[in-house]
Amino acid sequence: MSLRERVARNLRRVRHEKSMSQEELAHRAHVNRNYVGMLEREEFAASVDILEKLATALGVDPIEFLRDES
Repeated sequence: MSLRERVARNLRRVRHEKSMSQEELAHRAHVNRNYVGMLEREEFAASVDILEKLATALGVDPIEFLRDES
């Protein structure tokens, strides 16, 4: 599994665990909602700055996005 795929899966998993929509996450992280969707569909790779914003908005450590959930 590529790192981009792992980040996408974990982002989606954590967002769902927090019962948060893409729109709400985007609003809290101050990013575009379409961008969140593109990250989850692996169309873009997130920078460390974006991962930090998303993690803060979700209330998790950024390392959560890199976990191997196989």
